[in-house]
Amino acid sequence: MTTATKSRHVEYYLHSGQQRVFDSKARFVAMLAGTQSGKTCFGPIWLYREIQNTAKPGEDNDYMAVTANYDLFKLKMFPALRDHFVFDLMIGKYWAGDRIIELAEDLIPGKFRAKSATDKMWGRIILRSAEAPAGLESATVKAAWLDEAAEPSFERIAWEAIQRRLSLSGGRALFTTTLYDWNWFKIEIFDRWEADDTDYDVIQFDSTVNPAFPLTEYERAERTLPKWKFNLFYRGRYERPAGLIYDSFNEKECKLPRAEINSRIKDDWPRYVGHDFGPIHTSALWYAQEPNTGYLYLYRTYLSFEKTTAAGHVHKWQELSGKEPIRRRVGGAVGSADEGWREAYALAGWPINEPLIKSVEVGIDKVYGWHKTDRLYVADDLIDYLSEKLSYSRKLDEFYNPTEEIKDKSRYHLMDGERSILSDFKPVDVVKKDGPKKTPVWSY
Repeated sequence: MTTATKSRHVEYYLHSGQQRVFDSKARFVAMLAGTQSGKTCFGPIWLYREIQNTAKPGEDNDYMAVTANYDLFKLKMFPALRDHFVFDLMIGKYWAGDRIIELAEDLIPGKFRAKSATDKMWGRIILRSAEAPAGLESATVKAAWLDEAAEPSFERIAWEAIQRRLSLSGGRALFTTTLYDWNWFKIEIFDRWEADDTDYDVIQFDSTVNPAFPLTEYERAERTLPKWKFNLFYRGRYERPAGLIYDSFNEKECKLPRAEINSRIKDDWPRYVGHDFGPIHTSALWYAQEPNTGYLYLYRTYLSFEKTTAAGHVHKWQELSGKEPIRRRVGGAVGSADEGWREAYALAGWPINEPLIKSVEVGIDKVYGWHKTDRLYVADDLIDYLSEKLSYSRKLDEFYNPTEEIKDKSRYHLMDGERSILSDFKPVDVVKKDGPKKTPVWSY
């Protein structure tokens, strides 16, 4: 493939995996591939093609390149962009203070308008890190390249911000990433593609599709790594990772379309709300229980990252709940540590009970049981909950064996809130799915 500017001529030799991504017509294209397979070096080539197709004189020709964190920006994304736009094509000028690559007018090498970073530019590539989502706001862009978007530090809030930046132009986005675990990326990107959403395309290939990748290294990794890790890191294939706490959650059967959840739940069904609270991160989960079977339906979640008062949260919860028949609210830790929070919410008109069970592990076992018997259904648009559920894991030791310690425990506010309310339920009789109905199956 050949690219030409007004006075520069650059030839690209794409391997078959890169070519498939380049040829995709979908709005959101994901390159899920093995390590060292040519993902990051391909990003600038794709972005330049989008610039050529969409930049117009007299318009704001802004584009965005976002990676998971600042270290990856320094070591991978920035060098790739600089080499391509500044050195090879000579149509880019880097303004380090603002992390912007100015695009030369009409993509003519050396023809730059700006005398300072604040001057009007013909076009810009805005370089950002997903770790600082505030930096993703306040720009309208025509295309975006997202590198290592499946990395844990690249959170869904960043992808939501990028979509807003693309909304006016209807711009395209390219994801180039190795797979790390199951999180929002699987739900929002991979699962949509697998469900035949034509806005999404996923191209997967092994590290060895890159002709420069040594076959001996690929074979060594296959021999020495656990299968799940090899598939994630060298094949770009999702496989349930070791240490996943709720591996009993059956997505295919218990994740239901929102319309089906709404049609099943009746107005008079009892409701239960679980909470996790703190000075900034506050969560709530609403469950409806079918009286005849005891099955639970998670139909609403609340996850706030804003520092506000207990009364402020309660006002929102009351608006969301309306006149729903809430039987019980549970949240926080057992003992005095969270008693102040419970008192504050009670004074604001939303009393929350202390959990009956103190042990985190016993609580996890209770939730695990609900999933194991396929008796807890979840609305498929509760992305924050599903992202936590599919990535809630134990730390692994040096031999990739799960330990007792929960990985990044402080990040899982919905899991903590769920455990607090579900651990309160006392089993009366365990009934297998589709077995004889007994009333009640679970009660307080």
